[in-house]
Amino acid sequence: MEVNMSFSNDMDDECEKLFRRLNPPRVVIDNEACKNATVIRVDSANKHGILLEVVQVLTDLNLIITKAYISSDGGWFMDVFNVTDPDGNKVTDEAILDYITKSLGPESCFISSMRSVGVKQSMDHTAIELTGSDRPGLLSEVSAVLTHLKCNVVNAEVWTHNMRAAAVMQVTDEETGSAIIDPEKLSRIKELLCNVLKGSNKSRGAKTVVSHGVTHTERRLHQMMFADRDYERANNDELDEKQRPNVSVVNWCEKDYSVVTITSKDRPKLLFDTVCTLTDMEYVVFHANIDAEGPEAHQEYYIKHIDGSPVKSEAERQRIIQCLEAAIERRVSEGLKLELCTTDRVGLLSDVTRIFRENSLTVTRAEVTTRAGKAVNTFYVSDASGYPVDAKTIDSIRQAIGQTILKVKGSPEELKPVSQESPTRFLFGGLFKSRSFVNFGLVRSYS
Repeated sequence: MEVNMSFSNDMDDECEKLFRRLNPPRVVIDNEACKNATVIRVDSANKHGILLEVVQVLTDLNLIITKAYISSDGGWFMDVFNVTDPDGNKVTDEAILDYITKSLGPESCFISSMRSVGVKQSMDHTAIELTGSDRPGLLSEVSAVLTHLKCNVVNAEVWTHNMRAAAVMQVTDEETGSAIIDPEKLSRIKELLCNVLKGSNKSRGAKTVVSHGVTHTERRLHQMMFADRDYERANNDELDEKQRPNVSVVNWCEKDYSVVTITSKDRPKLLFDTVCTLTDMEYVVFHANIDAEGPEAHQEYYIKHIDGSPVKSEAERQRIIQCLEAAIERRVSEGLKLELCTTDRVGLLSDVTRIFRENSLTVTRAEVTTRAGKAVNTFYVSDASGYPVDAKTIDSIRQAIGQTILKVKGSPEELKPVSQESPTRFLFGGLFKSRSFVNFGLVRSYS
């Protein structure tokens, strides 16, 4: 019986490959059809997850999707996206346009594994996935353990939401500069990190996974937090309903679809977050309309479960609403944006964040990268007491670090107060004490 099932699956895979070869994807990029955006049209054979693959390619290029129309009824998939670069201009960079064509066009059949949402092997680093209860100083403890075990963090992204935390870290052995292969050391890493994640909270679990796989970090973080049920809210949750995305789910009985509508503040990667969540919940998007040209984004999806049925119960409807709210809330940057660019050196990150700490600033999100010997870092900071960052404090910090090295993006006076009771306000205290930690990001919930 198992042999027959395996043979059937192999035949299905071969049929799908043959269909895709006979009907290769087609990409048309038009910079003339729309006055203020580049229009990208993608036609291809339909399969579950194809919409996410397309959105992922565009999002990873930091393109802003201002409008989209999606239709995938039957065996064919057709998308039309209006996109701009981060500055709101049409996309004219030939290298980017060529990459889009190769990634989504006929050649995508051969390179899709390179941008797979799944996992591929890597000996360059070891991947560590962490989930657990959020608490003050958690990441500082995690980074201290890794430093103690002589692990160098070469890439990391961490999200917190609804008192839960998830992280995907890529680490190397400090001595070899490559992936950690010693099984005893890997076991020790798992043991100590799991103990840190558990802390004193025994009511919710903690999980540590160590592998040599490479995955799409943001997709994986969504999956981890979804599996950790961060979308479940306590009855005494006092978050202002006006701050939450407006999500509704109704059944269109005549067409046997469920219609999901979402209205929220627009931001980069919003479409990726919602499509990623619907895909991971095993819903198929048959049609969709996206309009994000103003400060608000409006999304409308016509969906069915992968088994072909619309939403069957009130409990299922509420779960979709909660999961989409959580997906949108996970990626919210809070605080004053500071950009640092200078020649990289050992201890730079530690020195910079020590100065922040000495001036009573808390890092709420950070993106740290090194390119060709240059450190290009972005920090989101807020006052540790929950008040707007004072302009004098920023001037003092810039004098200490260097006026030309540290740039301020935005005005301290424009910042809104951060809740003094925010559960993640102290999460990053001391995080950057380890000079080996790089490429760190956080998305926090509304507070």
